[in-house]
Amino acid sequence: MAANPVRASYRSLSSRLLWLTLAIVLLTEILIFFPSLGHERRVWLQRHVREANIAALAVAGAPHGLLDPATRDDLLRLSGDELIRLHRASGVELVLAPPEEITPVARYDLRHETQLASVGYALADLFRSHDRPIAVIGNSPLRPKTVVELIMHERELLEVLHDYAWSIAGLSLVIAAVTGALVYFAMLALLVRPIRRITGSIVAFRADPERGVPIDAATVSLLGDDEMAEAARELADMQRELRAALWRNARLAALGTAVATVSHDLRGILASAMLAADGLTQNENARVRRSGETLVRAIERATEMVRRTLDFAREGPPPVVRQRFPLRILLDEVREALAPASPGFAIAPCLDDHLEIEGDRDLLFRVFVNLLRNAAEAGARGVTVKAQFTTGGEVEIFIADDGPGLPERVRETLFRPFVGSYRRGGTGLGLAIARDLMRAHGGDLELAETGPSGTTFRLTLPGLPSEVSPGPAVGQAAAS
Repeated sequence: MAANPVRASYRSLSSRLLWLTLAIVLLTEILIFFPSLGHERRVWLQRHVREANIAALAVAGAPHGLLDPATRDDLLRLSGDELIRLHRASGVELVLAPPEEITPVARYDLRHETQLASVGYALADLFRSHDRPIAVIGNSPLRPKTVVELIMHERELLEVLHDYAWSIAGLSLVIAAVTGALVYFAMLALLVRPIRRITGSIVAFRADPERGVPIDAATVSLLGDDEMAEAARELADMQRELRAALWRNARLAALGTAVATVSHDLRGILASAMLAADGLTQNENARVRRSGETLVRAIERATEMVRRTLDFAREGPPPVVRQRFPLRILLDEVREALAPASPGFAIAPCLDDHLEIEGDRDLLFRVFVNLLRNAAEAGARGVTVKAQFTTGGEVEIFIADDGPGLPERVRETLFRPFVGSYRRGGTGLGLAIARDLMRAHGGDLELAETGPSGTTFRLTLPGLPSEVSPGPAVGQAAAS
């Protein structure tokens, strides 16, 4: 089902950045709007106090401080007030008052009004539509130690605040739109466009990784060498390495199928050759018997090589049938299996007799046989096996031999099949298969150390279930 393009555009990163920018700008404008609205109200009232002060001073210039009614009404009308009273430090009052008495509904003292109170009064006025008489008190801007008190109608103040609020709202929308557009196009060019190119390359490469073209990092970012360009370079390197690995694996898979077919047929041929060689070992002629025994050993080595190749070519990890058993019993079985081919090779298990591990007994048997046979063929006279539980609950098994150690050229390719052998004529499959079997258990096999005094491999296995006690302390010597 095709996605709705309008909905997809709305949910895109660039659209979300645009809406986020608009929201942030508008929120900032709102936070600025409240103090500025209170400031506008206070400035407007202070201007009225100044005009009322000028009008009241006209009384002082009149003969005997008296004004005719017409002049008084003109002064009050020009100042926009209904009553003006000046309180001087000497106690003398100058009054411009109408004939009838006016009682204010509210009183605002600008001398003690805080900024927060101004904001609160302004917001209240912003949502008030009806006119009412109010009293305003403030210090005279013209005469020190003089207080101006006036009574006025609030209608003009409400109109001023409403006009100011609408102008601020319109200006905020314009600023938000311009800022949002600038941020939108900047993010579209510097962030969204590179991300789209990287995402498009990932999608195209995923659809056809073997023939996909790695992304050109030079065309991703407009700024040249920045984080987006670095991400594109890393992606391009990963795509090239992955494509090479896929090509290599495809060739290896085809080669493995061919090798498996040839090896299967070769096993039948070797079986026939083994029957003939066994007949030669029963010959009365001693020279023929020795030739037959030599031929039998050669056929056995070839058969083992074919078996390892088939095991490695098998697709997928082998099935693991888990069971719990003592590690020492497994080592005894390995010793018996290696005794005919490696007489005198000693296996010294330095671990508790009751130490148990959990895993596939047959697969782990193959792991230990491969490792210990390799040690014997490398010239070691014996190995020491130790085990311990880690703080994470895993079991660590250390197999240390007393051989000559591994050369540097072998360490780099130790676990790679067909190239990791340190013995002439070897396939390098023993350690590769052993590591695969350990990883099939959820553990691992790795080289711990090597040198003239010997080589140590570390095997890890998942620990026993938490409700099962690991038994006595592991790793303490117990004579074999």
